[in-house]
Amino acid sequence: MKKFRKVLDGLTTSSPASGAGTMGSPSCGSAAGTPTTAPTPKEIDIQETLVSENFQLCKTVRHGFPYQPTALAFDPVQKILAIGSRSGGVRILGRPGVDCYCQHESGAAVLQLQFLINEGALVTACADDTLHLWNLRQRRPAVLHSLKFNRERITFCHLPFQSKWLYVGTERGNTHIVNIESFILSGYVIMWNKAIELSTKTHPGPVVHLSDSPKDEGKLLVGFESGTVVQWDLRAKKVDFRIYYDEAIHSVSWHHEGKQFMCSHSDGSLTLWSLRNTTRPVQVTFPHGKILKDGKKESCKPILKVEYKTTRSSEPFIIFSGGLSYDKAGRRPTLTIMHGKAITVLEMDHPIVEFMVLCETPYNNEVQDPYAVVVLLEKDLIVVDLTQSNFPVFENPYPMDVHESPVTCTAYFADCPPDIIPILYSIGAKHKKTGYSQKEWPVSGGTWTLGSHTYPEIIVTGHADGSIKFWDASAITLQMLYKMKTSKVFEKPKGGDSGEDDPFVVQMVSWCPQSRIFCVVGISAHIILYRFSKYDANAQIVALEVSLQCEAEDVISPSETENNPCFSEPGSHSPQPHHPHATSPRGGTPEGMKDSCLKVKERSVRVPPGYQAELVVQLQWVDGEPPQQITSVDINSAYGLLAFGNCNGLAVVDYLQKTILLCMSTLDLYGSSDPYQRLTRSPRRNRQSTSEFCMRGLSNFYSDSKKRIRTSYQSLTELSDNQQSIDMERSRSPTSESRENSFSRSRSSSVSSIDRDTKEAITTLQFGESYARKNDLLPTPCLWVGTSLGVVLLIPMSIPTDQEERMEESVTMGPSGAMLMLKGSVLRVGFLDCFGTLIQSPYEIWRDSNAPEDPDRPRKRKLVHFSPSSSQDACGEGHLAVVCSERQAKVFLMPSQSCLFVHNITESSFVLRADIVSACNSVCLACFCANGHVMMLSLPSLRPLMDVNYLPLTDMRIARTFCFTHGGQALYLSSPTEIQRITYSQEMCDNLQEMLGELFTPIETPEAQNRGFLKGFFGGNTNTFDREELFGEAAAGKASRSLAQHIPGQAGMEGMKVAASGVVGDLARARIALDERGQRLGELEERTALMMTSAESFSKHAHEIMLKCKDKKWYQF
Repeated sequence: MKKFRKVLDGLTTSSPASGAGTMGSPSCGSAAGTPTTAPTPKEIDIQETLVSENFQLCKTVRHGFPYQPTALAFDPVQKILAIGSRSGGVRILGRPGVDCYCQHESGAAVLQLQFLINEGALVTACADDTLHLWNLRQRRPAVLHSLKFNRERITFCHLPFQSKWLYVGTERGNTHIVNIESFILSGYVIMWNKAIELSTKTHPGPVVHLSDSPKDEGKLLVGFESGTVVQWDLRAKKVDFRIYYDEAIHSVSWHHEGKQFMCSHSDGSLTLWSLRNTTRPVQVTFPHGKILKDGKKESCKPILKVEYKTTRSSEPFIIFSGGLSYDKAGRRPTLTIMHGKAITVLEMDHPIVEFMVLCETPYNNEVQDPYAVVVLLEKDLIVVDLTQSNFPVFENPYPMDVHESPVTCTAYFADCPPDIIPILYSIGAKHKKTGYSQKEWPVSGGTWTLGSHTYPEIIVTGHADGSIKFWDASAITLQMLYKMKTSKVFEKPKGGDSGEDDPFVVQMVSWCPQSRIFCVVGISAHIILYRFSKYDANAQIVALEVSLQCEAEDVISPSETENNPCFSEPGSHSPQPHHPHATSPRGGTPEGMKDSCLKVKERSVRVPPGYQAELVVQLQWVDGEPPQQITSVDINSAYGLLAFGNCNGLAVVDYLQKTILLCMSTLDLYGSSDPYQRLTRSPRRNRQSTSEFCMRGLSNFYSDSKKRIRTSYQSLTELSDNQQSIDMERSRSPTSESRENSFSRSRSSSVSSIDRDTKEAITTLQFGESYARKNDLLPTPCLWVGTSLGVVLLIPMSIPTDQEERMEESVTMGPSGAMLMLKGSVLRVGFLDCFGTLIQSPYEIWRDSNAPEDPDRPRKRKLVHFSPSSSQDACGEGHLAVVCSERQAKVFLMPSQSCLFVHNITESSFVLRADIVSACNSVCLACFCANGHVMMLSLPSLRPLMDVNYLPLTDMRIARTFCFTHGGQALYLSSPTEIQRITYSQEMCDNLQEMLGELFTPIETPEAQNRGFLKGFFGGNTNTFDREELFGEAAAGKASRSLAQHIPGQAGMEGMKVAASGVVGDLARARIALDERGQRLGELEERTALMMTSAESFSKHAHEIMLKCKDKKWYQF
């Protein structure tokens, strides 16, 4: 435990730079507005408990649909599902709670996945021609072996059930065999020129299919892309038969008896072949091809995959994807199920990547009895129930619809009130879809238990279509609780064209879980305020229009008095509301202004239980130009106030009285104490230079390109609430002086040249109890306003305390003149008491305004305040204010406004996100930088506790969605469809193994069915095939070293130990056990033979003795 003691007696302007635990520059004292006169002697005695050992950064879990999926596999015994992606990721799913994400270091796309069925292992084949063996017997799977092919490209893999030899087909048409225990290539190779006839003049093409015959494991069916299919006798090393077809082959599927197989082709046909006659197909069908009037068949799209599955009780299932005719333009992708004479076509919302039929048995020579089809789409995962005639889909228990509309903002709330999750779930459950299969979700493998370290957590996502989703994120799971659509507040645009692309895009959300008041900021410069109710109601939405459009543009020049920019107490400024162009509800529009493109519903509407819109605030259009987008928002339920700002100014709305209290330009907030000299310029001349920073409406911004925001995250993030897109460009080449000079943000307030055209945006807002002036004795309600020039302004408010007075008397507020300064745009403001404890903003306890009235107990507003004055007895008046900007963090003592601590966070980059969070029973400042660093700073001393280079290349999607929360957690959108959660807490990292699910559970492999004497006799004996005898080094020799390179797993010694006790060790032990069993059976057979010989000998001797003695009398013996 380190104790920080800071005596403020005789504090000078240079003291912040020399104070304990600081890294400030000598100029930061003046920049912070530290007074030259000595303040009242005080002593701050805060014992900090956080040390660097409390922090560690690691990923916890990934939610959502795997982005750009490429491959699918299922273990029918363990009942777990694996999905591979184009970026080299593998998601393994089991029962709800069992959800694991693995990533190949190479980042190469996953081509194919093969489970070692019931062995707790997975083989992945990647686009860089490397095979990997993953051990799934640990909660965080690791690669045990890798095999890199150097001269040939992998096209197809096949691993027979209960075999340790993996068949690998290549682009050259060769088939190699890999031992999955040692991951070494066998010397046994099926060369393409041996597989085809010598008279064939053309190459058969890449291998597109490999499978062993259900009738005889010693026969391997090899399908080539050109249409050639060969059955190779592995023992005799020769071809049994060859079939040729004019159309390219995409897939092959066996009948379980091994006497027939079906092929799908590029012309939309299915061919059925019998092993009795391989010269021509038994049957050729075009399932979706009709015969035209001239007698020709219409051309069809390729059938990319077919599965031929038999059932005991009915006719076989033939399931395939594709094959539709070309003339039907606009037809959606389909999955066709043929069952007897019935043909069912299931239309999909997205292209089909892969599908797999789930069967009761893992053995390919038994009746398959399919019960479901897993269909992997480009943007969804569905499972179809085959046991019902109408083929319903199963309800997906995983949160696969995070991206239903592109995610445009996120918010993360840990340690929520415990009653909020059940009530949101109960209301959201009423709107769930119906018609799902009644059976249980078939992917039910693994085990997961609720850990001991759980507390209520909620994630809120805002989307491009204006929808909001609330998710239960407790215990590292994710389940949707409730969904609402902000577009329902507005009238439908006439003619289907609103004049702006996606006008409902959600940019920001602000939520008070205690009062359940929710605020949404949209891209059309609108704010919607919602209240929560358990009852439906007839609601009349109040609309307010606000103009935050400046009449003139401002250019900032350096102030001559910059070395002492602190304010004197304002005498002439009246703290009365200022209303330039602010209109009353439904009021008239001033001249030159245009109505918003979104029209709020004027009629009273019936709203269901849940979140109900109460107030809409819209910024007005001026001279046909859309308003600048809102850059910051804060709401406080105890005060009943909503504050928001953009690059023109600040507005405050009283949502209880539905009135506008304040509407001022940023320049007016300074009054006479502006630290900068501003030169008035022509608005038109400056409009182009400021258009990058001041965000336009989408129709204006994309008038040429006509890009739709729902199809591109980049288009949204270019319209970010601050100039992060330009920042990101500069951060890619921080050494470039030209970039540095052209960059219009993150300026220091102490630099000597601020010479670019710019606007000063409101970048952060925070309500709280504080001291607005240096001579204040008691804290009062205040609004802290942070700007893009690193200035923090304090606005005191006078709010009536009585409930009746609050609804009748107006709230008064106005700038106090108090100002603090930092380098770079201000991102976050928070408050600590003199013990270093986080002061929570005051709030109102939730009450249902639509609940029936009780005359005996009238409803009153119940407010909860966390005033810093409660600790006056211990340490005197005041509290600490923590302010973080893009470049630095400062801790000020209020009301004296003295800078106690300062820390320059970064010089080469800038902070994207900063939050004051509680961790390990203390408080710290969490920062995420544009260069990918995640930092933790102690409070109040701002000591660096952790600095991890977590994401070296940060893209705009991550920059827009990264957020920290209490309890050592954070999240961001790792891809357009996935939420990645991380922890920065050492304790949570240590407990992560306990929280994750187990992928592998010991299950006994089902026994093969008894085939019967006649079937076994006439169908061939499949048990006599010994792959070890054929493919082992003794028989096949060693493969060429230049063909493939073996790479040991990266898991280190720990991984090797796991491997020894895991799948490879188990397979080896199973092999030894089988060998020992076989040896014992052999010894038993020998002993039985000896006993039979001995018995025959005994019988012979007994017969001879009997013949000798049969004529003798008893007395002759």
